[in-house]
Amino acid sequence: MKINELKSPKGSRKRKRRVGRGSGSGRGKTCGRGQNGQKSRSGSKSKAGFEGGQIPLIRRLPKRGFRSKFPKNYQIVNVEQLNRFKENEVINPTKLKELGIINTLKNKIKVLGEGELKISLIVQAHKFSKSAEEKIKEAKGKIEVIK
Repeated sequence: MKINELKSPKGSRKRKRRVGRGSGSGRGKTCGRGQNGQKSRSGSKSKAGFEGGQIPLIRRLPKRGFRSKFPKNYQIVNVEQLNRFKENEVINPTKLKELGIINTLKNKIKVLGEGELKISLIVQAHKFSKSAEEKIKEAKGKIEVIK
């Protein structure tokens, strides 16, 4: 097979619809736009959700919930992920970033208690869950809260 023998699959290439080419074409005179009205005019566009003056659906539905303009985004680290480190090592955000456990140093870090901790560590983070605190202390480790 050569490049000049390649053909696109049937139905993948559609011809452009030519409107306004006489009444015999089926798309003459009004060109498939109907008689009159806003959408028959050239350059007519309405914004998304516009329902012709009727109250749009988005405004008819009740408001639900609350979203803060200043959310506190925490990156989550599970206790199980800390088993990679050496015994009695100080774990801070920069070390977590180096190992690829967290993505960025901009967001705060919260340590959660999923999994088991087998070594004692000194963990520095912005927040700890109660179960994470218990597991770190159970493994004879220490907790330091960063402010």
